[in-house]
Amino acid sequence: MHVESVISAVGSAVDVVGVAVIVIGAAVASWIALSAIRSGAGAPVYTRYRRNLGRSILLGLEFLVAADIIKTVAVTPTFESVGVLALIVLIRTFLSWSLQLEISGRWPWQGSAHPGEAASESPVS
Repeated sequence: MHVESVISAVGSAVDVVGVAVIVIGAAVASWIALSAIRSGAGAPVYTRYRRNLGRSILLGLEFLVAADIIKTVAVTPTFESVGVLALIVLIRTFLSWSLQLEISGRWPWQGSAHPGEAASESPVS
């Protein structure tokens, strides 16, 4: 097998992982929210649901960008493909920052409002 076909297959596999992370993360976030609603948790359910859903989208985007980088740089390194990759990374960065702002209420470079907050933050809370 050619190296290009192996790298392309790896890129496609990482694509599948990215989509799976988003889909499974959305399903888990929905399950957690439905469980909380059934138990009568009340108003914070929506906020926690959005936070959990946003986290799964962010993680999935990271995998999708990694797959794009693998496939673009390693398989077809033309100026056009690198330009498309740069645009994809720019859009992903904007989405990532927007989602981070929605999840935490702060920009990524601002850090936590309280020391030690990030260490105690639970991914399903």
